[in-house]
Amino acid sequence: MTGRFHAWRAALRIAGRDARRAPGRTLLVIGMLALPVLGASAADVTLRSAQLSPEQQLERTLGQADAELDYRGFGRILQEPDASQVYVDHTPAEGQADNTDETTGPPTPASAAAVLAQAMPPHARKLERLAGTAEVRTRHGALDVDVLELATADPMARGITTLKQGRHPVRRDEVAVTTHFLTASGLRVGSRLTVRDLGRSYRIVGTYERPGELTADEVNALPGALLAHYGRALAAAGRTPSEPPTETFLVSVPGGFGWPMVVEANTLSVAVVSRHVTLHPPARSDVPLYREHPDLPLLRPVSARATTAVTVVVLALAEVCLLAGPAFAVGAQRSRRQFGLIGAGGGEGRDIRAVVLAGGLIAGAVAAAVGTVLGIGLAAALRPLFEERSGARFGGLDPHPADLLGIALLAVLAGLAAAALPALTAARQPVLAALNGRKGVRSSRRRLTVLGLAAFLLGAAIAVYGAMKTEWKVVVAAGSVIAEIGVVAMTPAFMGIAGRLGRRWGLSPRLALRDAARNRARTAPAVAAVLAAVAGTVTVAAYTGSTAAQERERYAASLPAGAVSVVVGDDRGRDAPAARTAVARNLPVGVEADVDQVFASYPGCDSNTMCGYVEVVRPPAKACPLDDTGPSNPLSSMPRAELRALAHDWRCTYERVGELTAPSGVLVGDAKLLKVLGIDDPGAVAALAHGRAVSLDRRNMDAHGRVTVRLITGEPHEPSDVGPGKEPPGSKLVDFSAYQVPGSPHHYGVVVVVPRAAVQSAHVQTVPLGAYFTTTHPPTDAQRQKTQQALDNTGADVHFHLEEGPQDPDDVVPLALAIFAAVVTLGAAGTATGLARSEAETDLATLAAIGAPPGTRRLLSAFQCAVVAATGVMLGAVTGIIPAIALRLVDRRIAEAFNQQQLDEGSAGRIIEHVPIVLPWGLLAVLLIAVPVGAACLAALTTSSRPTTTYRAM
Repeated sequence: MTGRFHAWRAALRIAGRDARRAPGRTLLVIGMLALPVLGASAADVTLRSAQLSPEQQLERTLGQADAELDYRGFGRILQEPDASQVYVDHTPAEGQADNTDETTGPPTPASAAAVLAQAMPPHARKLERLAGTAEVRTRHGALDVDVLELATADPMARGITTLKQGRHPVRRDEVAVTTHFLTASGLRVGSRLTVRDLGRSYRIVGTYERPGELTADEVNALPGALLAHYGRALAAAGRTPSEPPTETFLVSVPGGFGWPMVVEANTLSVAVVSRHVTLHPPARSDVPLYREHPDLPLLRPVSARATTAVTVVVLALAEVCLLAGPAFAVGAQRSRRQFGLIGAGGGEGRDIRAVVLAGGLIAGAVAAAVGTVLGIGLAAALRPLFEERSGARFGGLDPHPADLLGIALLAVLAGLAAAALPALTAARQPVLAALNGRKGVRSSRRRLTVLGLAAFLLGAAIAVYGAMKTEWKVVVAAGSVIAEIGVVAMTPAFMGIAGRLGRRWGLSPRLALRDAARNRARTAPAVAAVLAAVAGTVTVAAYTGSTAAQERERYAASLPAGAVSVVVGDDRGRDAPAARTAVARNLPVGVEADVDQVFASYPGCDSNTMCGYVEVVRPPAKACPLDDTGPSNPLSSMPRAELRALAHDWRCTYERVGELTAPSGVLVGDAKLLKVLGIDDPGAVAALAHGRAVSLDRRNMDAHGRVTVRLITGEPHEPSDVGPGKEPPGSKLVDFSAYQVPGSPHHYGVVVVVPRAAVQSAHVQTVPLGAYFTTTHPPTDAQRQKTQQALDNTGADVHFHLEEGPQDPDDVVPLALAIFAAVVTLGAAGTATGLARSEAETDLATLAAIGAPPGTRRLLSAFQCAVVAATGVMLGAVTGIIPAIALRLVDRRIAEAFNQQQLDEGSAGRIIEHVPIVLPWGLLAVLLIAVPVGAACLAALTTSSRPTTTYRAM
């Protein structure tokens, strides 16, 4: 034991001396090992910091209070202990009267505050919190904001907001605003903030931010200072708020708000978020929700974040090992003469192995320390960027020692594992060959290639099985790693094939390919290093890109991109001309299409509103059987096969529309409306000019070329109240000669356009509705606010919509993983470049001896690096696509199960979930071009033009 200890001491001393004598190679080795440690530790610290602890989440929700009480007013509450899931049980509890009226809905108390006060325990201190919305004036116009009425200066509210400038409001005529709102509004601290329809203003005394909502446009006032007055002002103007205010109580209770108090409050229809219960949850048997519903809590699907993170972490583990391999292979080749001296002096093979392994141990330990420190520093430096992109502050820089220690130990073990093969090779090398400095040329072993192909096929099969038959992401990750290992094992064979291709190239590329084929022990690990880094990057890009594409497909547009609609919803359109002018003057509009709507009302209706409605009557032959909601509804008796067939029937397929800008689908307008909607049909334009209606939905026209519109001028009714074949009371049918637009154009909810001449001929009354516009370029934020203010000045209930298309959500996790994967990719390519150049000295010396110009030497070095980089990128792209496709197949299978359920219910024609698989062609093109070219340029620039003379040892 003592002898082996001294042997290892000697091995460590020799390895340390070699490291000091070759600082460039040592730094290269440490850099290769430290890069994945840096990326993994930075990603771990970033993800850990972004994940709030329960205490931090409670502080943002409750401040310093013990609980928040929220009155729901619908019935007995059944909730999970942390209130993440709250269910309403309309069945009264034992001993409780059923006071729910089925016709009017659950009763609303005279004051929610009274019920909340009843749910509070004795000796509790409360802080009232109200949340609502309002419209305020800005320097540019008007802006809708959230309103938080809370005494934020109270110590109980500390943590809900973070004061950035000034102070909290303490008077009823003072407010504080978020920093995001202050920037968007153009106001400053000390300005007067005016609320629409209120005859009062508020002085801005400070700015703050919501830690979990950095982009919130919010105004903070004292309870009762703003929302109540705003509600009364809206009522006096005949308007209602877009969202009714909600009232909750923050409660401080000596000893905490325990689970029995929560259960008692639930009986009063009060949901409770309790600090004590969240941090110390009760037993499952004590939770009424779990007793009455044993199948809860439901399993929540794994998010895209977890899917991406698990896959990349698994691939990053393989990256650590692959990066270290070529570095130690180069080190062992450089030290072969020293190993020959050790053997000549009586040293054994295990002594040589100990020296190589000691070098791996030293390099791994130093790389682990350096990479961990730099990773924490990188996470701290990028923290503001990630916080701004995610719209939420981190809970703090949160490095977990256990995670970082595991990553560091992984680097040390990877260093030892990477040095193991070079150690075995060096120990088997003959002493004479080592002293002479001769290197043998070995071809790749067929057994290794066959095993690699088998591993690749097996891994791909496991990944596909995990995607098609299970929902375990670990199975997909394991199959991906096995497939990647198989590709790595086949890398020497690929390099041999590449070497044969060099016969048809010029001198420099031919020498580079020959060098790669002859030195597969060095080039194969270098290629594998680039392979693993590119594979991780491609996996992230393919999965997140596919998810983003799915979200874009799921998005339902209300209008063509860039189009604007303004619709007046009350006062029979009297303010429609003013609303049209407000938009035309303040936005960069192109085409303006003024539209009216068919008027329908019943006797006794309020003269300021429209109480009837209009609908298109479809011919019986074109009506979807699934739309029959009367007594003869066929859904209950229709066979499943017929239901599935109808789901794909054109009569039952509907265009998904976001915000419905035309309530009835029937608009009175001209050819300009078709242009705004993006419909280019000369026949439709001619039909409108000749007084004929235009149908944009092929289900509208009957066999005689007419479109029938029903005007309901009677009292509102339910479909079941009307007998089969009978018209609703007070209805009127109007026929219009129409032109059908061919195909299935996007109509965005406008199914029929009727010219004004046609409605006049049919003696149908119309009223102004609003207008549709195209824009020449996207409006600025200032232009939008000016438009909103001008629309508010009309005093009408105006609905304004600007179609901006789907917006890609900002997500910190895919961004962090993509950045760190890109760092590892570039680092791997750079270190592979250094290794390739360091091994090219023999060929460079040969070229110098025969008088080759310096440009040839630079080209050779460039092509050597390009071969490694290009091969690694191509193999990495193939390997990285496999897990991304497998993971998307899991998502697709889940979506298909949902689609089958919709088919069985007869509603798949309206709701269909498509899961696309989108490959990152742009990223692949950049990697295939930028990485090899960058590596080649780096090698050419760093290769000396001066020839170096080498001597062979005798």
